[in-house]
Amino acid sequence: MVSPTFFVTFVAMTYNIQHIPDMQRFSLVLDGETAYLSYRLTPDSALDIRHTLVPPPLEGKGIASALVKAAYDYALAQGLTPMATCSYAVRWLQRHPEYQGVIGPDYKEEGTCSL
Repeated sequence: MVSPTFFVTFVAMTYNIQHIPDMQRFSLVLDGETAYLSYRLTPDSALDIRHTLVPPPLEGKGIASALVKAAYDYALAQGLTPMATCSYAVRWLQRHPEYQGVIGPDYKEEGTCSL
């Protein structure tokens, strides 16, 4: 099942981000490459981003940030707490305190994610 599309504008680019709840994933396809993030819903009503993946040809275009923003915007709209286990999402939350996110208990260190 695919839920409504999110359109996120980042640095003058608008990305067509799909939310796939059955897979607990937000993804986008650009130039034949797929970037995505994986999350899980926690028992304490949080959306925990566990992993982000942006293929090398898509790096440097703000895609990881757009994916994380779409996921956390969705979380807030659903009354969920933004949570981060993926190190990229941890840094994103630190740069965006307005989301009032928390670091997940499984977070290990910079450069890590948890699948």
